[in-house]
Amino acid sequence: MNYTFSNKMNALAPSAIREILKATSQPGIIPFAAGNPAPEAFPVQAVREISARLLQERPVDCLQYGITEGFFPLRERIREDVKKRLNIGTAADELIITSGAMQVMDLATKVLCNEGDTIICETPSFIGSLNTFRSYGVRLCGVPMQADGMDVDALEQALQAEKNVRFIYTIPNFQNPTGITMRAAKRRRVYELARKYNVLVLEDNPYGELRYDDEPLPCIKSFDEDGRVIYVGSFSKILSPGMRVGYALAPQPVIAKMTVGKQAGDVHTTMWAQLVVDEWLQHYDVNAHVRKICGIYAAKRDAMCNGLAGTALQFQVPTGGLFLWCDLPPEIDMLDFTKRAIAAKVAVVPGSAFAVESTDKINAVRLNFSTPTDEQLAQGVEILRGVLRSFS
Repeated sequence: MNYTFSNKMNALAPSAIREILKATSQPGIIPFAAGNPAPEAFPVQAVREISARLLQERPVDCLQYGITEGFFPLRERIREDVKKRLNIGTAADELIITSGAMQVMDLATKVLCNEGDTIICETPSFIGSLNTFRSYGVRLCGVPMQADGMDVDALEQALQAEKNVRFIYTIPNFQNPTGITMRAAKRRRVYELARKYNVLVLEDNPYGELRYDDEPLPCIKSFDEDGRVIYVGSFSKILSPGMRVGYALAPQPVIAKMTVGKQAGDVHTTMWAQLVVDEWLQHYDVNAHVRKICGIYAAKRDAMCNGLAGTALQFQVPTGGLFLWCDLPPEIDMLDFTKRAIAAKVAVVPGSAFAVESTDKINAVRLNFSTPTDEQLAQGVEILRGVLRSFS
């Protein structure tokens, strides 16, 4: 039988990262391409204790349907936490629990965009979000990244030139893939431009708690005076990505439409996972856990950066997050470097995977330091140094 697929699916290609990750299943491959938390970062014992207690004392709550907006005590607990910790959220905002932060990207695009509308994104940017946006037939307009975040002058030019801009998508903390953090003045400027040109901001913050150096910066949402910022949070990087618990804090009318959109998708996020997160936040020392995993990742980051110092790879040491973005010299082709690295048993991601537009000129690779063991980090860095020497 000949199968005919929808136009929007024909326009999508498999995620380059997911395709490369297939190589990591081969014996001996060192996983610099992934973005997974380190196994030692999971609070396994806490999840085991909580799950046993919940299934003993509240099995029906864990196994029954829930409301689409999410488990009410968890929603209230998150609202209180982000208000205290990040100074975000007003009486005009609502919060919805989602199946991971990625579902927020899907719901935001579903409820805000028609085919042909424009989303302005940082370039390079997270391929998962870009493919979600593309699946709705929108136009993506890329704004270059600078050492301190999105080029806000180029952002204003894009807002002036583009038609039907629905929102600006940004990852201000330890951006994926570049690891760059947007400075405070630029965050305010992004919000001011959104107000000036009457568009929304989708602020994606999955890595915000993984800060190893410097002081926290204000969220763009903290400037929100007129209900135009959708803030996206996740428990994937501090608790467990497999549990798929994320959330959006946004103006009530936006959350109301997202709720309808979620009802048409998965009805609600897994109740067991929501209850585990709620119990974890309520009864365990989450701050101590976050300090522990930040210590783990800071040491891994330092091992990778110190090991690659002095090579032809140019990089800015990230102050948090999970990724190291490495620019290659002009004489080394990105795809050739990627192929040679994989042949030498080190999986890396070519920078072109994160391009917003096919014409974007990117000669870089993304490396991940959270997934490999300390031994794999040392071995993988030495292999990459050898791959670089092979171009001499």
